[in-house]
Amino acid sequence: MDPKNLKKIIQNEFLPDSSGHDIYHLERVCGLALKIQEKEGGDREVIAYASFLHDVHRIMGGKIKKFCSPKDSLPKIKIILEKVKAPKEKIEKILHCIEFHEEYGFSKKGKTAQDIETLILQDADNLDAIGAIGIARAFMFGGAYNIPMYLPTCPFRKKYFNEAKFDISEIHHFYSKLLRLKNDLHTKTGKKLAKKRHAFMKKYLEEFFKEWNEKDN
Repeated sequence: MDPKNLKKIIQNEFLPDSSGHDIYHLERVCGLALKIQEKEGGDREVIAYASFLHDVHRIMGGKIKKFCSPKDSLPKIKIILEKVKAPKEKIEKILHCIEFHEEYGFSKKGKTAQDIETLILQDADNLDAIGAIGIARAFMFGGAYNIPMYLPTCPFRKKYFNEAKFDISEIHHFYSKLLRLKNDLHTKTGKKLAKKRHAFMKKYLEEFFKEWNEKDN
């Protein structure tokens, strides 16, 4: 796989993104996924292609301002894979990774994928959702979809997370999803990388609430 060739084809659609799912997110996820693959194994080419194309559904949804599932994007992704001459014998595997990359143990459906390539993509994508960059991306997403920063009168109780339904505020999103990701990763490498990012996120929230409640002096 030549990432530069694939990037040329998709970057025009991803560069204008303002929801935190831009071309740089794809590059970071690909880098993280390949770093994990070096330690954990799996088909490196499948992981690289899937990493670069996993968020096509986000661009589709952004255009219509409505949630699109990863499965909705598969026909379009297949055309892209054929255009860049991806190995024919690996296309179905790449599509499988993308279709199941947004599974969470704390969703009502739970997790079904067990292949290492999909699990690595899940871990890499979730790592980019936490830590300093994860915080920035969360508020980018809120701005893009007019989600409030914080609604202090609303409780944080949410047993199951549903990717198709926006949280009532971005701070609520930390508790419904982002703070749960550290314990939802699969690979040893991913779990190790998540510790520092998770700790930073918790520290940020502590400071956020101090400032919100004017107790930071």
